[in-house]
Amino acid sequence: MRMNGFYPVILTKNVAQSTEFYQKHFEFQSVYESDWYVSLRNGNGYELALLSADHPTVPEAYRKKAEGLILNMEVDHVDKEYERLITDAKLSLVQDIRDEDFGQRHFILSDPGGVLIDVITMIPPSAEESSHYVDAAWKKEE
Repeated sequence: MRMNGFYPVILTKNVAQSTEFYQKHFEFQSVYESDWYVSLRNGNGYELALLSADHPTVPEAYRKKAEGLILNMEVDHVDKEYERLITDAKLSLVQDIRDEDFGQRHFILSDPGGVLIDVITMIPPSAEESSHYVDAAWKKEE
């Protein structure tokens, strides 16, 4: 299959509030905007859409806000983003900033609807964890 695009669509109870959140804190701009659906894109071409959870286009059994979803956002300087988003903007911190043996320095916050956002800077993994990487660029030199 040849894909022409791929992006998450988050079911939310409040499209306007979620739209404002992603525009204000993550530099997304509206591409399409209605009261029940908003398509967003940022300057790097990443896309995200927000859909009213109770809209008739969603099968009735699934008309609820998103659950069990984490959006990973890789950045150059996670500590600067922590200061901007948590210290300054006082967004909802779910997991404090920390280094992981598998090669990430990150923190997790949530959007207004409870979707988790993992803000990440890649760091070298531990020697033990580096063996799990298929991409040789992330493996530690022996």
